[in-house]
Amino acid sequence: MSTRALDPTGKGVASRAGDAVEAVYAKVNWRIVPFLMLCYAVAFLDRINIGYAQLQMKQTLTFSDATYGFGAGIFFIGYFLFEVPSNLLLAKIGARKTLLRIMLIWGIVATAMAFVETPMQFYVARFLLGVFEAGFFPGIILYFTYWYPSARRGQMIALFMTATAISSVVAGPLCGAIMKYANGAGGLHGWQWLFIVEGLPAAVLGIVAYLYLQDKPEDAKWLSQDEKKTLRWQLDHDEKDVESASHTGLGQLFADPKVYALALAYFLLLGATYTMVFWIPSLIKSWGVADLLMVGLCAAVPQLCGIFATVWIGRHSDKHRERRWHYMACVAAAAAGMGIIALSQGNLAASMAGLTLAGIGWIAATPLFFTTTTEYLSKASAAGGIALISSLGNLGPAAGPSVTGWLSARTGSPVYSMLLVIAFYALSGIILLLCVRPAKTHAQPA
Repeated sequence: MSTRALDPTGKGVASRAGDAVEAVYAKVNWRIVPFLMLCYAVAFLDRINIGYAQLQMKQTLTFSDATYGFGAGIFFIGYFLFEVPSNLLLAKIGARKTLLRIMLIWGIVATAMAFVETPMQFYVARFLLGVFEAGFFPGIILYFTYWYPSARRGQMIALFMTATAISSVVAGPLCGAIMKYANGAGGLHGWQWLFIVEGLPAAVLGIVAYLYLQDKPEDAKWLSQDEKKTLRWQLDHDEKDVESASHTGLGQLFADPKVYALALAYFLLLGATYTMVFWIPSLIKSWGVADLLMVGLCAAVPQLCGIFATVWIGRHSDKHRERRWHYMACVAAAAAGMGIIALSQGNLAASMAGLTLAGIGWIAATPLFFTTTTEYLSKASAAGGIALISSLGNLGPAAGPSVTGWLSARTGSPVYSMLLVIAFYALSGIILLLCVRPAKTHAQPA
């Protein structure tokens, strides 16, 4: 008797096919996502640990707040210059070789940060860290498009990007503990051990990435032929949730004004977010928390809440096939949280509540932004487009901390800097809403 006769509705067949697809993606998820999260957590830790290190570096190096602000920002100049070439190279040579190159060299530079003595050495090290890390994040986002269709990409990018929140949760207690308990060991200051302990793992992971990952599903020996065919069918029949560009190459990509509008939205998002990331330790200290370990523990609270919120929001976005308004809700939450901090006037409980709300908003916003971006770009322009938008957007962290630091020094109050951060979040959401439209098959209210 035929399968159709046993199941005239065809629902059983469809159910079994759906179960088979879920089983394949469960296998893919467990194989690549935890490892990529670990790599990104280490990358983010090496990027932000300067915010904790500077609390102790001020006692041994005569660096001003302006020096730290400029050093924090110059990282993104190097990042900007080399991000597009790196992603175009990844499209040619694959993710394994790219991650080996990037992580091995940036791990060495991150470790060398322990031995800077002058502002110029500090600037050079931070700049080179950006140069050698360039291409890591857009490369991973591009890599996800090789494995996941649009309907699954939101939650997977969100899950991957919780690595930044996990890193931040770990960063506070870890950085605080290293500086407190390793200070003086081997004749080195605690901040020097901080850069050594957190820099070397990146170099090791670069080698592991080359040995462990595959460039595309067809290369995966841990997938059967049927599983590879299932993945390929899913990717070839992708239905996007926003209107996609019709770029056929880099020429049309560079001529598309919406690409630059998206870059501006990302510029504002990152400019606001990294301003907060770099200054959170100092901000918490100004609320009356003196112990470095306690500063780290307080800084971990919004990140921990952001982990769970980001995964839930990513799944909700995939389920409802909607990106734009989810993004707007996240940046609105970030702006509202900053408003609470500005109005709390240093009250610890109120300020921590505001910081937690803001953290949930900015942590969840970035995965939604790049899910939207990967759907807007065509396959022909994805490698260059993701990197171009990311590289232009990463100028935001180069400008944000410096501008807000200058504004606070000029006015004698951090309130005006917070208002600027709030404006950045709001404008980022408005720009994305205006420049990206929902796909006709998944249209949402404008």
